[in-house]
This record gives sequence, structure tokens and C-alpha cells, in this order.
Amino acid sequence: MNFTQLGQLLFILFCLVTFTQVFYFLYFFTRLAFYKKKNKSTSQTHPVSVIICARDEAANLAKNLPGALVQQYKTSHEVIVVDDNSFDDTKYLLQEFKKTFKQLHPVFLKQEAKFIPGKKFPLSIGIKTAKYEVVLLTDADCVPASEYWIEQMQETYDDTTEIVLGYGAFNKRRGFLNKLIRWEAFSTAIQYFSYALVGMPYMGVGRNLSYKKTIFYRHKGFSAHNHVLSGDDDLFINMAATKINTKINIDADAFTLSEPAKTWSQYAKQKKRHYSTAKYYKPLHKFLLSVYAFTHFLFYPLLVASIILYNWKFALIVFGVRFIIQSIVYFLGMKKLKEADLFPYFLLFDIGMFFYYLIFAFSIFKKPSKTWK
Repeated sequence: MNFTQLGQLLFILFCLVTFTQVFYFLYFFTRLAFYKKKNKSTSQTHPVSVIICARDEAANLAKNLPGALVQQYKTSHEVIVVDDNSFDDTKYLLQEFKKTFKQLHPVFLKQEAKFIPGKKFPLSIGIKTAKYEVVLLTDADCVPASEYWIEQMQETYDDTTEIVLGYGAFNKRRGFLNKLIRWEAFSTAIQYFSYALVGMPYMGVGRNLSYKKTIFYRHKGFSAHNHVLSGDDDLFINMAATKINTKINIDADAFTLSEPAKTWSQYAKQKKRHYSTAKYYKPLHKFLLSVYAFTHFLFYPLLVASIILYNWKFALIVFGVRFIIQSIVYFLGMKKLKEADLFPYFLLFDIGMFFYYLIFAFSIFKKPSKTWK
């Protein structure tokens, strides 16, 4: 094979990869980009149990818990905080909050659950303790974006809904790492929201997630993946979510906000733990997600190879088609999730995903640690 033939082959591969990427943009990601909330003919409010698990989170609870306790929600609701064997002042902090907020119900765990790593055991205790059918989950380092978080999330339920996926945003701070973390959160969200809208829900984030106790018990809680450190959010949703029973809520009042990692090592640790659960997804979800990631990984190397070894004009035309479509879809998606300030950087981050995949791909095969804090 000579250089001319090699260049032609690489260009053909480049076109196939680009076509695959464009297919994902147009078939999947436009679902979020052009999403419009449907008006409901009738509205019903449900009693809600908010559940937060915490281990040595006194500082975060002092800052964020009031946001969950001062919600403007007239229907019955409670806020359950499961203190998972904390060694800090979490217990005393919760006792003080309880004096002011009667809807707060602390649960104090004194023993570790053997052979169940992560927060699945404390979360299971919280769900079993909950008085109401609808549970709304978030983390100790998260705060609702508004006083109408509970109202917005529960308002999504109808007669067929058992799961509601929300957006867990990160606070906007100065610096490149902050933008990278928010970009990655957006990239993940545009996928899991769009897949849900197309009728193929595959994950949610524990920072902002709601489901009914009925579906939790029907699937025997987290028993199918108790051996995995993470997955109390994405693996459970991957197992339990269907085309009919899952909806999304991307209203800004329904967001939660959390502080992003402040160092590269913290960020890397979080991402490695997240990707260690991907291998447990359903086969179809793994296939679709892998195809998108693999073609994304190949896109820019094949672009460079096509420019050098084939014809730079044709290569740039193909690149331009993808760029225009991606720009429109991402801009509209970012506006929906209030991340539009990231748009000027999207090409830089999109190119950087090549290195992102290189760094974190091995996390799929690496055995995760046994502690969730």
C-alpha cells in the first residue's frame, strides 16, 4: 500500500467516524437541545422524603443543609440525613438543626455494613426510613439552586413516572479546572438526558435524583451491585429505568449546585471512581456509549492524518460539517443547562477529549477502592 492509498483509506475512515458522530448529535443530542417541557393538564403534589447521606461532612452540612430545610413546599415533606459513622461534629450539628427544623430527621449509623462498600447501605437505610413514597436524593456537598427544588422535581411525576433525572451543576469559579469540570458535567448530562428523551435512559447523578420507593423495593434495592463501590445512582438507574417510567427535569429551579474539585488529583480520583462502574451497564448502553467515545477519540487524529496524507480541503470540509452541527447542538444544550459561558471554549475541550479518554479509559478495568469517603 502506497501513501496515496493510505491517505484515501484514512480519509474514508475519517468520513465514517464523522458520519457516526453527526448521527449521535442529530439523533440523540438534539433531544436535549430542542427539548420543551410539556404542559400538564392536571397537577398533583406528592409528599416527598429528601435523603442525604453524610460521612464526616459537618462543614458541608453546615453550609448546604439549610438550603434543603427552607424549601417552599406546602405539601408534607421531610429531610432525612443519614450520618454514616462520622468522627467529626456531624451528630451535634444535626441535633442543633433539629431544634429549629422539625422536618429534619437524622439517622445515626453506628456500624459498618460488611461486604457493602460505598454509600449504598446508608442510602438504603435512608430510603427504608422515609415516610413517603417519593424520595429525592442529593449529597451533603450539594445545595438546591432555589427554594423550589422539591416542588419542581416532584411536579415532574405523573401516573407512569417512577424516576426523575435532575441536573447536578457545579458552581462557577475562576480557573481552567473549573471550566473543565463543568464541561465534563455538561458532556455527561447531554448524553444521559438525551438518551432518556429518546426512550433509552441509562444513568442519573446522585447529586439530583428522584424515584419512588416502590421501584427501589421491586429491584431489591442495590443488591445486584452491592459489591461495587459506586453505582448507587447510575447503576440503579441503568437497571430500573425504562422508556415509560423515566422523565427529566431541567428547569433551573430544579438544579442542585456543588463545589467542584479544587485540585487535579481530586478531580482525577472522582472520575476514575465514576468510570469504574461503566462496565456494569446494560450491553446496549455500553455499546452505544463506547461507539460514541471511540469515534470521538479517533476524530481529531484522523482529521490530522487526512490533512497531511490526503487532501486538506476535503478534510476541512468534512470537519466543518461536524463543527457546524455540533456548535448548534451544544450551544442550545448549554443554554438549556445554564452553561452557555462554556461555549467559547467548546472546541478546545472537544479536542482535549482525546487526552481525556487516554487518561481515564483504564479506569474501566481498574479495581476501585473500598471507601466512599
